Amino acid sequence: MNPQSFPLAHDALVALLEGGVSVCVATRGRDGLPSLSRALGCKVSRDRRRLSVFLARSQAADVLEDVRTHGAIALVASHPLTHRSYQFKGTDAAVRPLGRGEPARIRAYVETFLRVVEPEGYSPRLIRALFASPPETPEDWVAVTFTPTSAFSQTPGPSAGDPLGDAP
Repeated sequence: MNPQSFPLAHDALVALLEGGVSVCVATRGRDGLPSLSRALGCKVSRDRRRLSVFLARSQAADVLEDVRTHGAIALVASHPLTHRSYQFKGTDAAVRPLGRGEPARIRAYVETFLRVVEPEGYSPRLIRALFASPPETPEDWVAVTFTPTSAFSQTPGPSAGDPLGDAP
């Protein structure tokens, strides 16, 4: 994929990824079976070549073990109201401790997600429970960082599954 045309170069896609979207990651174990975890947000690197996704160790043990074993990962980000969705795949995923400011980023992500879905009738208590790890236990949180090697539209409709090119 040409880095100059890679979709992370687009401000709108970066804003979507770092906003109140639903983020899930998937991996595969040594046995080939999938593992899945809901993420606590996503961050695009300054150079827009890498993605970091935040996970709770207590909820993502299998995903983290798979990443440590082989580094293959898929991330899906979906706007909960429009279902506008994107998938990114990579093969160099690595687990790392949180950096400065990332615990605050996780807390802000949960609050943003809450603001997006609460008007649709989802209770704050339900949303906070969805992301509980518990939420005030940042030592449970880690980041997984990877370089996307492919990206796809996953928005329901005729373009679902199409590779992303120059525009998201």
